[in-house]
Amino acid sequence: MIALPKSVQIKEVGPRDGLQNEKRFIETADKIAIIDKLSKTGLDYIEVTSFVHPKWIPQLADAVEVLKAIKRQKGITYAALVPNSRGLDRALEADVDEVSIFMSASEGHNKANINKTIDETFPILKEVVEGALSSGKTVRGYISTVIACPYDGYVQPTQVVKVAERLFEMGVTEISLGDTIGVGVPTQVDTLLKEILRYFNANQIAMHFHDTRGTALANVMTSLSNGINKFDSAIGGLGGCPYAKGASGNVATEDLLYLLHGMGIETGISLDKIQQTALFLEQKMEKRLNSKLVAVARGEDFDVTVRSLRN
Repeated sequence: MIALPKSVQIKEVGPRDGLQNEKRFIETADKIAIIDKLSKTGLDYIEVTSFVHPKWIPQLADAVEVLKAIKRQKGITYAALVPNSRGLDRALEADVDEVSIFMSASEGHNKANINKTIDETFPILKEVVEGALSSGKTVRGYISTVIACPYDGYVQPTQVVKVAERLFEMGVTEISLGDTIGVGVPTQVDTLLKEILRYFNANQIAMHFHDTRGTALANVMTSLSNGINKFDSAIGGLGGCPYAKGASGNVATEDLLYLLHGMGIETGISLDKIQQTALFLEQKMEKRLNSKLVAVARGEDFDVTVRSLRN
């Protein structure tokens, strides 16, 4: 039996990473209501929105309005994705708690996503980091395509290390490693983390798995065995990448909670409340979500409850 951490922090990215790929616009009031419900589940970190130009992500054009209107709860960090100094100005206007910056480990995806090479991206992000830090905000970094790229193929772990090193040098406190197209399997994740953890501490790293091929939870287990205890997830399994064709949703928050709680790992989050929020989200989005535990909450798949399984 692998050694497991006593507790895990889940960082909810559904309101941003989950919604950004949805074509039908979700009303601003509904986004606010969803975030307010998430704030009552026990989560201590919610990525609310993105300050990418509305031309590129129309779904999140209401970023300032949403961030200003949510009912903030004590002890929760409300974060947002910020691509450049102009986006930072808007995020600071809305009083974001933490700034998230992003880039890819692969040139192909970085060019498609940011329209710049990796080397061209660093100076832009450095401006954002310096501006955020001088305003008293913490900064988190995302590195996409850490396993493979839809344009370049397999990504060497050493390339991920190089990008991470530059971001840490800028002053980010944590880096989230994303399997953007959801191709990773446990052996690849293990190889990546063995290399990453030669240079950085486990508490500096979070994992961000997409479940395109159904391997996300298996990859979570591998990450846990390597000492990682921070994971991104999206309620309902929402998500995808506009610049990675075929990439499906993130690992579902409720499915991840079921796994962790079943193994006795503490999260401080109510699975029941997350499930009910996911059902509310389904109603507002007018579409069915794909997570296993949402199906359980609907009563469709199993005639047992999570509570009975624990008894």
